[in-house]
Amino acid sequence: MIRRESENTEFKMIVVDDVKKEIIAFANCDGGKLYIGIQNDGTVVDVADPDSVALQISNMVRDAIKPDLTMFIHYETVEIEGKQAVLVDVQQGTERPYYIAKKGLRPEGVYVRQGYSSAPATNTAIRRMIKETDGDHFEEMRSLEQKLTFDATANEFAKRNIAFGSAQMRTLEITSRDGVYTNLGLLLSDQCVHTIKTAVFEGTTQSEFKDRREFTGSLLKQMNEVYEYIDFRNQIHSTFDKLRRIDKRDIPEVAVREALLNLLVHREYAFRASALISIYTDRIEFVSIGGLVSGVTLNDVMMGISVCRNANLANVFYRLELIEAYGTGIRKIMDAYEGTGVTPQIETSDNAFKIILPNLNAQPNAGAAERRDDSGDTDEGKLLLLLKEQGTIKRKDAEEELGISRSVCGRILKKLVDGGTIIQEGKGKNTHYRLL
Repeated sequence: MIRRESENTEFKMIVVDDVKKEIIAFANCDGGKLYIGIQNDGTVVDVADPDSVALQISNMVRDAIKPDLTMFIHYETVEIEGKQAVLVDVQQGTERPYYIAKKGLRPEGVYVRQGYSSAPATNTAIRRMIKETDGDHFEEMRSLEQKLTFDATANEFAKRNIAFGSAQMRTLEITSRDGVYTNLGLLLSDQCVHTIKTAVFEGTTQSEFKDRREFTGSLLKQMNEVYEYIDFRNQIHSTFDKLRRIDKRDIPEVAVREALLNLLVHREYAFRASALISIYTDRIEFVSIGGLVSGVTLNDVMMGISVCRNANLANVFYRLELIEAYGTGIRKIMDAYEGTGVTPQIETSDNAFKIILPNLNAQPNAGAAERRDDSGDTDEGKLLLLLKEQGTIKRKDAEEELGISRSVCGRILKKLVDGGTIIQEGKGKNTHYRLL
């Protein structure tokens, strides 16, 4: 009988530490047979106490390999040429990748078969095995990084007097059933690899930077720091109505809050590109990676339909009372601009989602003389004539009839509403105006 090693056969003369690597490699690939008591050249060395050897390997597998692999291993004493050897029959496991517990889900802990030997798996191979086992939901997959701390998240839970221990982490699916951190855990950890980049520009284009910064760490830490960064630049401007002083923020605070939470909760974290927040003199733009969830349209979103890409992350934010159970964020953003004459814009592509919040105190042509046509009529006067003829009018229709921009039309309507000349009725797409 010719005995030699192959892709699914390995010989060891005695039990050594490398036995773990061979077993892991077989379990991560197509299975295989490990013989204890046979040298590399095929020479059989008699095993004096096969039961003790099998027990030693069994304890090694139980204590040093994760996830639990015991059910996929069969031990048998075989006789070859009148001598005893121990056969360790390893099947392919169902919770790949298997790894050395002390090393974690890294190449130095995960092994695969390459030819006649076992070798460290690449990060790409590890991710592929995780995806095949855990599915396509990023937040539910096991994290490649397992040395995680949660100082920022624990602090956020403590602020709200909510317990945050191992039991809660399991319930929230920050850890898997075998105690391994998931990608949700990575997102909430102080070691989170995903960032938010912010930039402040001079004017309305990206031609000149005033400031830029990248926020790192736990998503909850980024959330607090980014909000403070925007809030510091979200100035208050005052106007007067006779003796009454009216203070108005550049951007409604509710809109900033909801746009930031939307960027965090609905982002596609399978991509490593940073989320972007750009602050201009006339607007703020929030750009998150990942377009709309398949099957959902922008019209669906505007109607309040919400299909969450990261359900477990959303659940954490819900527990912290940062968001509500249903998709009300976009509606809150739109409501925050109700009656201002301007409307937030949403743009989508296959891989990105952008929310544009106009600056209420920096509308184009604010304070400029009203445009007049050849007959001397102003846009405001022509709008009033339209209202007399039609009874009611929507802003979009007024823009088209008068040939003016959205912002200019919004400013005229707001001026007429504030002055008591016309009134605004309805909400959202049904908003219309009529003479008082």
